Amino acid sequence: MKKIYLAGAMGALALTTGGAAFAQEGVSAETAFIFNTLLFMIMGMVVMFMAAGFCMLEAGMVRSKNAATICLKNITLYSIATVMVWVVGYGIIYGDNPTGFFGWAGFFWGADDSAALETGYSSHSDWFFQMVFVATAASIVSGTVAERIRIMPFFLFTVALTGFIYPVQASWVWGGGFLGSNYGFSDFAGSTLVHATGGWAALAGAIALGPRRGKYGPNGEINRFAGSSLPLATLGVFILWLGWFGFNGGSQLALGSQADAIAVSNIFVNTNMAAACGVISVVLLCILLKGKVDVAMALNGAIGGLVAITAEPSAPAIWQAALFGSAGGVVIFFVTPLLEAMRVDDVVGAIPAHLACGILGTMVVPFSNDGTTFMGQAVGVGANAVFVFGVSIVLWYLLRFTIGIRAGAKEEDEGLDASETGGAAYPDFVPKEVPALAE
Repeated sequence: MKKIYLAGAMGALALTTGGAAFAQEGVSAETAFIFNTLLFMIMGMVVMFMAAGFCMLEAGMVRSKNAATICLKNITLYSIATVMVWVVGYGIIYGDNPTGFFGWAGFFWGADDSAALETGYSSHSDWFFQMVFVATAASIVSGTVAERIRIMPFFLFTVALTGFIYPVQASWVWGGGFLGSNYGFSDFAGSTLVHATGGWAALAGAIALGPRRGKYGPNGEINRFAGSSLPLATLGVFILWLGWFGFNGGSQLALGSQADAIAVSNIFVNTNMAAACGVISVVLLCILLKGKVDVAMALNGAIGGLVAITAEPSAPAIWQAALFGSAGGVVIFFVTPLLEAMRVDDVVGAIPAHLACGILGTMVVPFSNDGTTFMGQAVGVGANAVFVFGVSIVLWYLLRFTIGIRAGAKEEDEGLDASETGGAAYPDFVPKEVPALAE
């Protein structure tokens, strides 16, 4: 099993595992430090760009009257995640964790580079890399609850998700908690700890909100709402696909040795292969079983494949990565209509892509990583589900019965851009009053 903690606390292990390589190849500790830090910074920037991918995907999948609100939500949720990880989140994930259930290092993270060479990388670079992961989980929720949630309760939930919910469950594995130490649970880059976490929070929000007006008819019919721009949504998926190389590749946590460089390269290939096969499996299933290809579902096929390989992108052979990605596409094809039949309104399909495929990706890890067990993986999936969904559903209903979470019927019909932002994403398509001509 590769390094299991994405934290400064694991710097010593990273240095230990790479120490032999440094000596063998004649690489100094300072050179390794530079390359490891560079890995975090570059991969962190790539993962940060996923925020743009989520924004474009969601803006393309919602109706034009809600696209500006999506833009506001995504840039604000990233900002909230940045602040909350600094204030409290990082300290919970990677602080002292004697019980195995909750870490703590105090409020307001501060860098400590007093023993930088022993750690193996800059504290600032590590913090930045971990922070963008938290923002990714929050982005998942945004797309599911789009077109009917008010922005203020959404932002309040984002505070709780990025400052408490995500950090607590991440501390169970990446912070040296009970799932990693007691059960051998492994999640290399976050199929469960990032993506399923966002998926469970999104599912709870969809349940508390209810479906969009007109989505489901009184006789069981399901109405589909065309998004504002499939080309924009496709661009968003390509950006996410690119971002995943940073997401998975950066989780190697080191680039200071030949072995690390080979591992990162291997991760890139497996990540790309899984995404490609996720798309292909959805396209083939659509042709064979529906006669026509659902473009939105094909886009989610790429994301499903990416999520499915995220729990272990390093160990699989290429054919295994292709198989896991294909399985992710199959999950997208069958879980998407299942959710609609259950009247769970997920605007962008984030629950099948991130929750269902996150569980899939976590449970297939033992097929390529003999240091894990199916039981240990199942315990981790279950613990994550109970905690994240349980806390999220309570918070969503608490917000619902206090300040309210859903826009009014008139606001929803007219679009949230008017009521929440006071502007429009596409003003050229908004009818304008013609001013009266002067006499």
